Amino acid sequence: MTVLEQGFRWFGSDDPVPLSFIRQTGASVVFTSLHQIPYGDAWPREAIRERREHIEQAGLRWTAVESVPVHEDIKTGRGDLKRLFANYNSSLENLAAEGIRTVVYNFMPVLDWVRTDMSWVLPDGSRSMRYDPVHFAAFDLHALQRPSAEDDHPAEVREKAARWWAGLDAPARERFIRSIIDVFPGVKWNLSLDDIRAMLARYDGIGARELRENLSRFLEAIVPVAESCGIKLAIHPDDPPFPVLGLPRIVSTGDDADAILAMVDRPSNGLCFCTGSFGARADNDLPAMAGRFADRIHALHLRNTQLKPDGSFHEASHLSGSTDMAAVIRAFLAARSSGDPAPFRPDHGLVIMDDLAKPEGITPGYPCIGRMKGLAEIRGLLLGLHASA
Repeated sequence: MTVLEQGFRWFGSDDPVPLSFIRQTGASVVFTSLHQIPYGDAWPREAIRERREHIEQAGLRWTAVESVPVHEDIKTGRGDLKRLFANYNSSLENLAAEGIRTVVYNFMPVLDWVRTDMSWVLPDGSRSMRYDPVHFAAFDLHALQRPSAEDDHPAEVREKAARWWAGLDAPARERFIRSIIDVFPGVKWNLSLDDIRAMLARYDGIGARELRENLSRFLEAIVPVAESCGIKLAIHPDDPPFPVLGLPRIVSTGDDADAILAMVDRPSNGLCFCTGSFGARADNDLPAMAGRFADRIHALHLRNTQLKPDGSFHEASHLSGSTDMAAVIRAFLAARSSGDPAPFRPDHGLVIMDDLAKPEGITPGYPCIGRMKGLAEIRGLLLGLHASA
């Protein structure tokens, strides 16, 4: 069976979860990024080497980049694309020269991911992240006041959103707005609503077809370089996997993944299989997808979401929720023909135990103890699957 390398995400020296803690979780590899480098700039080899050596001194290995961000000009197909492609390729070459061979990226317009509650209390007292379509409609309609937003939310949802928004005082509204627009992991941009409006305006006239064309152009420019230096590219699915704020989503289903892999049909062009993102759509058959794409899955984010009939979902424990994690991993291992190890990490752990007392010191979605619990559960699941094979 294929070895799944056990990993943990680390946001750098400012991460409240230090590398020493990550090593104690039992992880052997790290997913990290150079968040200090502006989007679109090339990553210097010296900065990559410094980060790699720092991780290795802690007894771990940097095996996956999470992520090399794609500049918004590439997504919109505007600006100096030749320079941006050259810088991205330089980053890939410098990473490969330092022995880092897996690069995760996403092609989500404007917002990398969306939740409406960063600290939703579960019945056992643990805290989760949640997406509520009513609350998101309130943001879209009443905070952002996006033109034509009414067309994207059913009448019943609009009515509930109006009542909920009216019940918030000014400080609560501001906290809610910040929770929506200031959750770029590892980066604090201090965006305003006007900033979001300006970013959205750049996508006027860009639908799913145009966004796919822009992704295809990007892949045609970088996959040959990635392949030449041994880099595996892993596109992350949309989170959530459906349109938001009038923006197209093109990495949400199995058919989307098929289309992306066919754009440049080379082994280097692959997927980051996030069970939480794909799993937030009830019509995605995750075990079937894990088997179908096994040889083009270059990294995995293993987390679980609990779907509700009203369209909301929240992060669940790694082995509970709406996704059958055992079936997903079993299907992946059975179908994978490559013997290359695939790095995975537990994602979006619950805030539990001592971490409940330090919410201000936790990156949203990335508490230490909840992710460690998830890693231990998945490790046990892997041992059971191997033993029964």
